Amino acid sequence: MKPFFILMNKEYFQMIRDFKIIWLPIVFIFLGMTQPVLTYYLPAILGALGGGQGITIDPTMVQQEGGQVLATTLGSQFDQLGIMIIVISMMAMIQADKASGMLAFILTRPVTVWSYIAGKIISNYLLVIVSVTFGYFVSYLYVSYLFTDVPISHMLLALLIYLTWVLFMVSFTLMISTIFNGQGVIALIGIVFLLICRMIIGIHPTIDLINPAGMSQHAMSLLVTGSVDSSLYVNLIITFLWVLFTLLVSHFWISQKKFQQD
Repeated sequence: MKPFFILMNKEYFQMIRDFKIIWLPIVFIFLGMTQPVLTYYLPAILGALGGGQGITIDPTMVQQEGGQVLATTLGSQFDQLGIMIIVISMMAMIQADKASGMLAFILTRPVTVWSYIAGKIISNYLLVIVSVTFGYFVSYLYVSYLFTDVPISHMLLALLIYLTWVLFMVSFTLMISTIFNGQGVIALIGIVFLLICRMIIGIHPTIDLINPAGMSQHAMSLLVTGSVDSSLYVNLIITFLWVLFTLLVSHFWISQKKFQQD
């Protein structure tokens, strides 16, 4: 366990040096406050700027239920800009160690590949959890003030469900960071793939069942309707299997030292 904790400390030290531990939560706090504020004040802003001519504003927009607005924060902010930010902030998880030669050096030490991978994904996932949670709670406070209250039990359960989808984002980014060498390629593949996963939700029930992004949809549904669909549990298990698959691919790639091949 000692190598694992050493690697965790190394990751957090690097996050502090890169100020990631500061700017990532701030970005998600901004995303969290954006949706409820824009939803509530957009008609007034358009009217004040004189830009409402020819535009019909739905008068029920500011009368939405709090759960609907909070769900929109997940779907419109975290699942769009949020995905891009997570991938860009995590794309160098393994790639940076490959480029600097640190990965090859670490593998010559008494460190198992699993310890290395676990240190990477746990430290980065914890940072993303803190960032997303801060943004989500800020959104919840604005929603409670500007709209109607959302039951705390629904709010917390929806967050836990959504964080499962976030776990897949991080593990998938780790996998492609292991396989590919260029940060631009890693960012492009990660962002496009995860956005596609999110966009195809609702096309077919079977696709929703095996799609990790279905966890986001379940979280939103809980906030809007106050209940969860029975398919949640199957989707949850399949999402964890996808996470395990990404970790196994990363382990195989590193243990076979395929990262040294161009």
